Amino acid sequence: MISDHDLLSNIEHVKRKIAEAAVKVGRNPDEIMILGVTKTVDPQTMQKSYDYGITHFGENRVQEYLGKSDIIKRDCYWHIIGRLQTNKVKYLDQRITLIHSLDRMELAEALQARGEKIDWVFPVLVQVNISGESTKAGIEPENLKNFLLSLSKMGNISVRGLMTIAPYTEDPEVVRPVFRKLKKLSVDMARERVENISMEVLSMGMSGDYTIAVEEGSTIVRIGSAIYGERAYSQPG
Repeated sequence: MISDHDLLSNIEHVKRKIAEAAVKVGRNPDEIMILGVTKTVDPQTMQKSYDYGITHFGENRVQEYLGKSDIIKRDCYWHIIGRLQTNKVKYLDQRITLIHSLDRMELAEALQARGEKIDWVFPVLVQVNISGESTKAGIEPENLKNFLLSLSKMGNISVRGLMTIAPYTEDPEVVRPVFRKLKKLSVDMARERVENISMEVLSMGMSGDYTIAVEEGSTIVRIGSAIYGERAYSQPG
C-alpha cells in the first residue's frame, strides 16, 4: 500500500504537470479532470486520495465498482473505463457518472434496455480505435458517424464525447498524432450537429502520456500508476 506522503506527493506532481502542459498551449488547467484509475486500489487508499483532491474514480470491472461504491464513504464520482461486458450492464445504476468504453452496438442496446428499466440516461463516451491496433477495442474512425447516428435514436444513452487508448510506447511523443486525430474527429463530429450527441468530452491520456494528451485537447486524463504506484494486474486493463 502506498504511503500517505507518497500519495499526496504523486497527486501534487500530476496536477503540476497538467497545469504546465495546459498553460503551454493556452488552456485553463481547471478544464482538465483527473480520473483516478483505481483498479485493485484498496478503499482506504481511495478515500485518502479523495481527501487529497481526486474525486473521480475509474473502475475497469463492474464487480469492483459495486464492492467499493458500497464501502467508500465519500461523495465521489464513479466512471466505468474498462471494456464493458453486456452481461454486466444489468448491475449498473444511477451512481455511474460516465461510461468511457461504448464500443459496439450490442453494448449500446444493453445500456438502452437497462436505462429504460431503471429510468436512467447513461452518459457515455464512444471508444474509437484511432491507432488501428487489432488488440484494442473501439469503433473505427470511418464508422464513427454512422454509429453516432444510431446512438442518437436511443433515449436512455447520452453521448458526451470520445475516448481512445494510445499504443504503449517508451516515447510519449509517438502517440501525439493519435490524440491529435481524436481531437480532429471530435471537432468533425460536433459540426454534424447530431441530436443527442455532444462532443464536449475527450478522454485520452494515461500515466505515461497524459501531458501530451493535455496539449492535444484532452478533458479527462486517466491516471493510475502515476498516483497510486505500480500494481500487479492479473490481466491487462
